[in-house]
Amino acid sequence: QVQLVESGGGLVQAGGSLRLSCAASISIFRAKTMSWYRQAPGKQRELVASITSDGNTDYADSVKGRFTISRDNAKDTVYLRMNSLKPEDTAVYYCKVIWVYAYWGQGTQVTVSS
Repeated sequence: QVQLVESGGGLVQAGGSLRLSCAASISIFRAKTMSWYRQAPGKQRELVASITSDGNTDYADSVKGRFTISRDNAKDTVYLRMNSLKPEDTAVYYCKVIWVYAYWGQGTQVTVSS
């Protein structure tokens, strides 16, 4: 079974930083796309950032310039560095990886206080 485990979430003050990690149980070397999504209560899940196997990245307009997605193939881990956090960034953050099919992690809570 493929497993994705997110970690690094928590409570942080506005303007602070967090780094989320997504550890995969199998190699991400040949993964087509690795992404971070988030979902706030009562809101639809939205794409935050993605990175391809070629290293190309894309970001939602709301996080561009503040968040950075990266991967470490040796550790089979995808990261999301979040700087200058705002209360509106509060959500459960989910990791998604596509090899042939899409797989999702269980999510990690990020709460940004005013």
